Amino acid sequence: MTLTSPDRARTDVWSDATLLYALEEVVERELNRHLGVAKEWMPHEYVPWSDGRNFDGIMGGDAWAPDQSKVTDVGRISLVVNLLTEDNLPSYHHEIATLFGRDGAWGTWVHRWTAEEGRHAIVMRDYLLTSRAVDPVELERFRMQHMSEGFEHDHRHSMVHSVAYVAFQELATRVSHRNTGRQSGDPVCDRMLARIATDENLHMVFYRNLLAAALELAPDLALRAIRDVVVEFRMPGHGMPGFERAAARMAIGGIYNLRIHHDDVLQPVLRHLKVLEISGLGPEGLQAQQELGMFMGGLNEQATRFDERREAMLARRAARG
Repeated sequence: MTLTSPDRARTDVWSDATLLYALEEVVERELNRHLGVAKEWMPHEYVPWSDGRNFDGIMGGDAWAPDQSKVTDVGRISLVVNLLTEDNLPSYHHEIATLFGRDGAWGTWVHRWTAEEGRHAIVMRDYLLTSRAVDPVELERFRMQHMSEGFEHDHRHSMVHSVAYVAFQELATRVSHRNTGRQSGDPVCDRMLARIATDENLHMVFYRNLLAAALELAPDLALRAIRDVVVEFRMPGHGMPGFERAAARMAIGGIYNLRIHHDDVLQPVLRHLKVLEISGLGPEGLQAQQELGMFMGGLNEQATRFDERREAMLARRAARG
């Protein structure tokens, strides 16, 4: 569907409801494409069950101790953050089901996405407990606290904002999982997280293609949403216990930081959509495009300063042995 040039730049032509309806065919097409390329996989096949043994408590096993873990310190921190993020799936499902609906292609996608995401928490928890990678008591207490607080998207009342957010967030999650696996020090963990990252990449492609269609239909509206999401971006786990401290450790450890966020998450999506090259915009779209370009330039400078500080810190640590 392509609108005439004068109408394409007008945001008043579109509401969430009209854009939701207009994108139905795109959702159906992307859903069929996704189902054609997604591979079935079994969580239990990625868990080293033979390594497991009883914990202390009613089973009378051994209490957990840090030296039982095969993963690195930063790997353990990141695994907890990533799992707690996946644990909040009921809240995420509620958010997108409320915005996208439960009928037609939109509803089918919502349920399919939820089912696929559910496997991620299953396999990660089974791995962590079987391999004794993390403290199971602390993990459960964190889960209860995090899920009890729920999750609300920063732009929860806007469908196009939500599409824009998940296009970036799914890629951010993929990158975080993949880097965690590489930094974990355990080949079993790396293989498991690589499998999860493959799912996350397919989810990103679905939402990115949907966002591309929104840009074609309502460029001003979509560009404003992209600008808002990029400038105000926060990972969905930002409210979990100890997130800021954990995020700092993950940043220094090279799992997720400003440079990675700029180079491996924001830039690939913006470049693929050619967001900064779109022409024929109205005043609001043009302003959003300009502000987005300025923000990305500033973020790159911040990332460069972070890189310099990180390298200096790592050099000092290496010098101290």
